[in-house]
Amino acid sequence: VIEKCSASKPLYCTSQQRPSPITTTMSSSRSNLPTGAGTFQPLRHRSGTLRDRLHGYTKQTLGAGGSLNDAVALPPGESCAGWVAVHAIDFYNDVSTIWAVMAEDPYLDSFRPGEGFPSGVEYRWSEGSGRDATTISVSAPVYIEKVLQWIADQINDETKFPDDDDEAEALRVFQTPQFAALCGQIFRRLFRVYGIIYSSFFGTLEALQMAPHLNTCFKHFMFFCTEFGLLPEREMEPLEVLVKPIRKQYHLAKGK
Repeated sequence: VIEKCSASKPLYCTSQQRPSPITTTMSSSRSNLPTGAGTFQPLRHRSGTLRDRLHGYTKQTLGAGGSLNDAVALPPGESCAGWVAVHAIDFYNDVSTIWAVMAEDPYLDSFRPGEGFPSGVEYRWSEGSGRDATTISVSAPVYIEKVLQWIADQINDETKFPDDDDEAEALRVFQTPQFAALCGQIFRRLFRVYGIIYSSFFGTLEALQMAPHLNTCFKHFMFFCTEFGLLPEREMEPLEVLVKPIRKQYHLAKGK
């Protein structure tokens, strides 16, 4: 199966080394993140802005020992669109931090175009738009780099992800159909990056003692996506072995 990054067809993921079940808590593995992980610098929320305030809810909930269900739930009186926008940034930071640990590994250069993806799948990268659009075959590591750079470009664009003192203007942007479509694409692409990491690089991250952190970040990501219905069912099939128990945990905690 060959598909562009923007497509969402049923996929099937196999791995030479099956990831261990995700059972970590939010507090334990984040503190074990190795120092000096690459050169990645997280995207920040400017103090005093809408984004910063919304980001603070999650930090406060998890810092106080709250559940993941509480952490992903929309705070009373807040904008759902703004909540999703802030988490798009925070989850980008999570994935980028994980990838930065391996970004300088010479092993990544051994992948040829079309290699390193989940079994039976090749994500091809599309550049440009309209008649000028081109689709190229890349390796899985290059694909991840392109996804992360593309997301950073969107977030750093103040017209798409405003981060100023004018909350009304920020909410106006966040509540547009264009922004909803952009966030949907960001979350789908982040999920695919997780799919590649679990399929091809889980063993490496486990050797670096990064597997608990990876599992924790993915569980948080999936709880949030489940809470707000951000991923189509067919999009999640590559990681069904991991996604199914996480979603079960989510629904049990919600009493559904």
